[in-house]
Amino acid sequence: MFKRLGIIALILTFLSLSSQNLRANEKITECAEGFSRAMFSFNMGLDKVIIKPIAQLYSFLPVGVRESINNALLNIESTVSFPNQILQGNFNDAGLTLGRFLINSTVGIAGIFDPASALGLAKPNREDFGQTFGAWGVGQGCYIVLPVLGPTTPRDGVGRALGIFGDYFYMVTVGDTKFLGNSVEEHWYWYEMSTDVVNFRAQNIKSFENLEKNSLDLYAAVKSLYLQKRENLVRNAKSSDGLYGGKEDDWKDIK
Repeated sequence: MFKRLGIIALILTFLSLSSQNLRANEKITECAEGFSRAMFSFNMGLDKVIIKPIAQLYSFLPVGVRESINNALLNIESTVSFPNQILQGNFNDAGLTLGRFLINSTVGIAGIFDPASALGLAKPNREDFGQTFGAWGVGQGCYIVLPVLGPTTPRDGVGRALGIFGDYFYMVTVGDTKFLGNSVEEHWYWYEMSTDVVNFRAQNIKSFENLEKNSLDLYAAVKSLYLQKRENLVRNAKSSDGLYGGKEDDWKDIK
């Protein structure tokens, strides 16, 4: 109990810091540029030695296998999108997300297949708690790069933390409440997280290589890409054209 209260207090502190900046006139500063650049170099080294080689091997899998894995990952991610669509008042997409999850989790065999699309249920845009905070008017705060986790801001860091508590797959594997009893072991959550990283990296091998080749300062380029991406997601979430949150595009996990 005290652990959870501490987490809530930390969340409120971060939100307080982040809300000092209104997006309309927001100028994103660095929390600690020296630290962030050091962590960026560390993460790039980790990527070069471990993540990219694994992603390159993963890319040799048959297209159908990779599509099935991607479908399953998106199905799991929808359990985070659903509550955020509700919180943003986007009930149409919430209904689509729930319908797709129920159909793909059963008929689609745990989301490996996508019969929901064949039935006319289009894929709604993904949402997370960072986007929800942005839609509610919370500013990003300062920019920082964390070891392994990568770029973030106070708003998105808090959103990422809350995303764990709102992740159904986390709750049935790692969480205290095991909705499926002991049928789902904890290690499956870490398998899913690792596969998601490799899947994303494999989808973006060429994109990141091009970014490296065309950037005089790769750190600054990634920072700009990340911040623009996140603000575009928030603006979509608040727009009146029916576009809520992030589309399933490249760089989907730059959060």
